[in-house]
Amino acid sequence: MLDWIYKGSSPSSAVIISISIILLSGFLMTRLTKQARLPNVTAYIIAGIIIGPFCLNLVPARVIEGTEFLPDIALAFIAFSTGEFFKFETLKKNGAKVIIITVLEALMASVFVFIVTFVILHLELAFSIVLAALASATAPASTMMTIRQTGAKGDFVETLLQVVAFDDIVGLLAYSVAISVAVHSYTGEAFSLARVISPILTNTGVLILGGLFGFLMKFMIQKKRSTDNRLIISIALLFAFCGICTIFEVSPLLGCMSMGTIYINTTDDEKLFRQLGYFSPPILLLFFVRSGMSFDLKALVNPAGSIGNAPLLLIGVLYFLTRILGKYLGAFLGCFIAKKPKETRNYLGLALIPQAGVAIGLAALGARTLQGETGQALQTIILASSVLYELIGPGCAKLSLYLSKSYSNKLEDIVFVHEKTEEGKTKTELEMLIERIQKIQEEIPKWNENEEEAAYTEEAEQHFSAMWEENNRPGRKPPFRSGRRV
Repeated sequence: MLDWIYKGSSPSSAVIISISIILLSGFLMTRLTKQARLPNVTAYIIAGIIIGPFCLNLVPARVIEGTEFLPDIALAFIAFSTGEFFKFETLKKNGAKVIIITVLEALMASVFVFIVTFVILHLELAFSIVLAALASATAPASTMMTIRQTGAKGDFVETLLQVVAFDDIVGLLAYSVAISVAVHSYTGEAFSLARVISPILTNTGVLILGGLFGFLMKFMIQKKRSTDNRLIISIALLFAFCGICTIFEVSPLLGCMSMGTIYINTTDDEKLFRQLGYFSPPILLLFFVRSGMSFDLKALVNPAGSIGNAPLLLIGVLYFLTRILGKYLGAFLGCFIAKKPKETRNYLGLALIPQAGVAIGLAALGARTLQGETGQALQTIILASSVLYELIGPGCAKLSLYLSKSYSNKLEDIVFVHEKTEEGKTKTELEMLIERIQKIQEEIPKWNENEEEAAYTEEAEQHFSAMWEENNRPGRKPPFRSGRRV
């Protein structure tokens, strides 16, 4: 639609205009979805579909292709921030329970998808087992953004974040085994244990390297550093780690998670995570809008597209529904075995629906390995379903946070008061309201100021104080400009 603008412009101006369109469209769409009480992630995905090449075509395809690095960068910030919730003290208490829940919800989704594709639809083994392995992965990005947007807290949130983080580890291991079996089945090559062990060893190396980067970050970021330098150092290390992973074609997710885990456990510096929270929203917006722009509905509904006797649309719909069922039942069973509270057991599965970054990246690797129509079909189904998951996933995650009472907009849910006095007399509505307000006032010093704003304000005040001392030290001449003091 804007070809007349891009045609006569330089490549750099096309990129700048495109980024502006992406940012503005994402923001404007949140104004609409806010009325429907939907999370921002949903708005970003919808905005991407609308401005993408398969709808209004406001952003040229060459710009979309040139931003292939965005998923890695976004995943790096997401994974690093997830590491904050992996404090060793917490893992000692809940680690075994979280592993039980994660393994069951991840593998049950894979088993269900495999039964549908291989047993019921009679699709080839290579395609079925790889698609089933990809079903185990969950996207942490939309979940993190929904939690941040609602300000939800509590056991449900901590369990959810740890499960989502471990989920990708299980997904990577499942994919490593599946792709080895698929290659053996698809090409007729002899089954090799090395094909299974090699990806596992690679990701183990990424975990170790990420931990080393965490120690390096601890060494380089000291308390005396200004806010600017803390952000510069942390972002530089995250970008450097992403670059290394890109060279070896490995997902930076596990490594960045390890980096965040080591940093929080060796420094207990939660302030850095709050500060990075100010930097990451535009990057995450670009990532999700780009995901929406990559959605090609035509490839899914093309009559020529099929695997065996089953059309891609049917496979995609069954995959979409079966994975949701497997995730929910697996999470329910895992929470039941781990003896988690009723709220966590009933609603955790709803928050595990989103699927994007890791699954899309692994699907691309699987498509290159399987090649041909099978590989292309695998990538098409994952891309299409990921967009749909990201459309409904954040809403389901927000619903699960609300139903589990992790957050609430109702005053009576935020502050509990007894309906009767100590003498047994029933309180009036006005008396209960006044008591709730008094309790909230007592809590104000603990939560009145947003943690991110408090961290940023504190650093800004320290930075200003240092500048004031430098400008007013004895013997230093005040700066002048145009004959007037500034």
